[in-house]
Amino acid sequence: MSIYKDLRLKYKNHQLKVALTKAKKVLDFSKIPYANKNVLIIDSIIPEFDKDSGSRRLFKIINILLSHGFGVFLIADKKEYKYNTDYVAHYRKLGVVVYEPSIDQTGAFVTKETFIEAILPKIDFAWLHRADVFKTYSQLVSSNKSIKLIYDMVDFHYLRFIREWENTKDSKTKMEAEKYLDIEVENCRLANKIITISEQDKNALKEFYSEEHKMVTIGNVHQFLDVKKTPFKHREGLFFVGGFSHKPNQDAVLFLYHDIMPLVWKKNKHIKVTIVGSYPTKDMLDLNSDRFKVLGYVEDISEYFNTSRVFVAPLRYGAGVKGKIGQSLEYGLPLVTTPIGAEGFDFKAQADHVIDTTAQGLANKILKLYQDETVWEEVSEASKEVLEPFSISHIEEQVLKVLK
Repeated sequence: MSIYKDLRLKYKNHQLKVALTKAKKVLDFSKIPYANKNVLIIDSIIPEFDKDSGSRRLFKIINILLSHGFGVFLIADKKEYKYNTDYVAHYRKLGVVVYEPSIDQTGAFVTKETFIEAILPKIDFAWLHRADVFKTYSQLVSSNKSIKLIYDMVDFHYLRFIREWENTKDSKTKMEAEKYLDIEVENCRLANKIITISEQDKNALKEFYSEEHKMVTIGNVHQFLDVKKTPFKHREGLFFVGGFSHKPNQDAVLFLYHDIMPLVWKKNKHIKVTIVGSYPTKDMLDLNSDRFKVLGYVEDISEYFNTSRVFVAPLRYGAGVKGKIGQSLEYGLPLVTTPIGAEGFDFKAQADHVIDTTAQGLANKILKLYQDETVWEEVSEASKEVLEPFSISHIEEQVLKVLK
């Protein structure tokens, strides 16, 4: 590092220290509350439970841990993450100890690493969420030899990338898939417990890592909302939701716009589409028209589930259980998706109305559900049964199995 860079860094750190002091962000390690059993959770960000499926799932897991008396410590890995958010305040209100940049009583910076080192003697489990997070922190947290390392895959990244490569034939994507396969297999080797999000992901992983006794499946948590639904005749439009920092969602919307909807509009030009999702890219926003609305992030999406006639999720690649599918089922909103989107869900007799692979097949199924009230009601009523394996009681049982 040059002397000029060194001076700039010292100045930046001094400014940060002044700001933290003024904000009274002083951490007294002696006052940190511990439980009899404590879980350190590290994710890439503080889980934004209203923005993406992975965060929503982890939020539910945290609530299960708290309800069983575990102490929960939460850290965001991303260096640029802004800790002065409503999410931090929300988790603190629940009783979670959330790390944020601060100074200790001597005036020294408390980094993520110094925070972890300080609490580690009291930590029983390290729940490392996502492949990169496990790779980054597993060595540090395992300095406590008695700690149990939990590798929560969220999804099998290799599987997601290799499916993308099969769709695009992009050589960089294949290299990314191979890179993640190496990371994920090594993570599995180091972990005491491996969490897969679906049986499909588990079976795919077993082709590369054989120690099945370490694997526990913990899917998303979904509960059917047994409330009075808006009748078919009072609903209109198609609906999609998905965070756009996730490439499979971007691809699904482009597939919907360019390939599927022109076929739908040939038969019914009045059907409108609403797209909701956090962090929309310019490519997504440029799709906006009178018939195809891209709204970006919406705080409360229940209105769209309650008033749309059909949910669409034409995912061409990805892995794991898709939270958007589970949410649609929660509201009893009939949906059309691909085999990739349907992974982890058993639609039984309704699969013929719900799942297809081609643009024409998906368009036909959208039109059938949109126009046939009898079929719409049949698919809607079947949602409750499809969601039974995702009940809070089942997921709770699986979480506790990991923490034995």
